[in-house]
Amino acid sequence: MDWTRPRAHGTPRDMNMMRDLYISRGPAAGFASVGVFWGTFAALVPVLKPQVGLSDGQFGLALLITAVGAVLAMWLAPLAERLLGARALAVLTAAMALATFLPGHTNTGVTFTLAMLCVTMASGTLDVSMNARVSALEAREGRSLMNLNHAVFSVAYAICALATGLAREAGFGPDVILTGAGALICLLVFQTAAAPVPDADPETDGVEVAPLPWTLLVPGGLIILVAFMSEQATEGWSALHLERNLGAGAAQGALGPALLGITMAVGRLAGQVVANRVSERRVIRWASVTAGIGACIAAMAPTLAVAYLGFSILGLGVSVMAPMAYAWIGRMVPNRHRSHAISRISVVGYAGFFIGPPLMGFLSEGFGLATSFLVIGVLLFCVTLFLLPILTRFANLRTG
Repeated sequence: MDWTRPRAHGTPRDMNMMRDLYISRGPAAGFASVGVFWGTFAALVPVLKPQVGLSDGQFGLALLITAVGAVLAMWLAPLAERLLGARALAVLTAAMALATFLPGHTNTGVTFTLAMLCVTMASGTLDVSMNARVSALEAREGRSLMNLNHAVFSVAYAICALATGLAREAGFGPDVILTGAGALICLLVFQTAAAPVPDADPETDGVEVAPLPWTLLVPGGLIILVAFMSEQATEGWSALHLERNLGAGAAQGALGPALLGITMAVGRLAGQVVANRVSERRVIRWASVTAGIGACIAAMAPTLAVAYLGFSILGLGVSVMAPMAYAWIGRMVPNRHRSHAISRISVVGYAGFFIGPPLMGFLSEGFGLATSFLVIGVLLFCVTLFLLPILTRFANLRTG
C-alpha cells in the first residue's frame, strides 16, 4: 500500500461538514479552548510585554523556558490519557481554563514565565489528547476529521484576537480580558465532558502492526514543527510587527493575528473538503510554498494592506500542513499505538509551537522583525525541498 495516496474508503459526498463536526464535537471543544487562549494572547502581546517589563529578547527567552515544561507534558501525555481514560479531554480542558487566568495578573518577568509555563503544559497535554482522539475517530468513521477540528481552533483564535483588540481599544487590560477568556473555556469543559471519546480498543485492530519507527516520526514531526513555528511566531509577533513597523493602532494590530486565524480557518475547511480526494503529500507541498511566499510578503510589506495580504496568504498555506501531517501519520498507526505516535510527533512538532516566538524575539532583537519573518519563510520552503521528500521515501520503504 502507498501511504502517500489519499484514502480510498469512506463516502465524502454522503456526509456533510456539520455531521463531521457532530461526530468530533468533544475534541472540537478542546480545539476551541486552545484557540480561545492563543488568540487572546496574540492580541495582548503588545501590552503584556511592557506590563511584565521584558525586552523583545527577554520576552522570547521567557517563552523558550516555558517550552521545556510543554515538551515534558507532551511526552507524558499518553500516561495522563491512560490514567484519565474517557475523561481526559474534560479534565485537561479544565486545566487549560485555570491556566488561562494566570498570565494577565503577572507584573514581573519571573511570574509571567511561571504563568506561561502552566499554560503551555496544559495546552501541550490537551493538544496531544485531542489530536489522538480525532485520529481515533477518523479510523473508526473512515472520515477525514483533522482539518475540520483544526479549523475550529482557527475560528476561535480569530474571533478572540479580534475581540481582544476591541477590548483593548475600550480600555480593558490583560487581567480582565484573560479572565473572560478563562471563563469562556470553562463553558467548553461541559462539551468535552458531554461527548467523551474513549481510547481505541486494541482488540479491534485486526492484524498487529509495529509502531512507526523514528525514521517516519522525526520528518513527520519536523513538518509539524515548521508549521506550528510559523503559525505561533505569526500569532505572537504579527501585532507587534504591525504596530511597531507600520504604525498600526491596537485594533489594526490585532487584525494581523485575526486575519491569520480567519484564513487558517478557511484553509482548513477547504482542506476538509479535499482531504479524501487529494494525497497529504501533494497538499503539504503546495501549502508550504504558499505559506513561505506569504511570510516573505509580510516581512517586506511597505504598508498595512500589503502586510495583511501577506499574513492572509501565510494563513491559507500553513493552515493544512499540520492537520495533513497528523492525518498521514495517524492512519499509518494501529489503534493501540496511535496515542503514543501522536505524542511523539507532537513532542517534535509542538516544539515549534513554542520555539517560534522566542526565535522571533532573538532575531528581532538583533536584526528586526522583518528579518524574523523572512527566516520563517525560508523554513517553510525547506519543507517542500527537504522534509517532504524524506518522509515520502521512508513511508514508501515501510510499505515495500
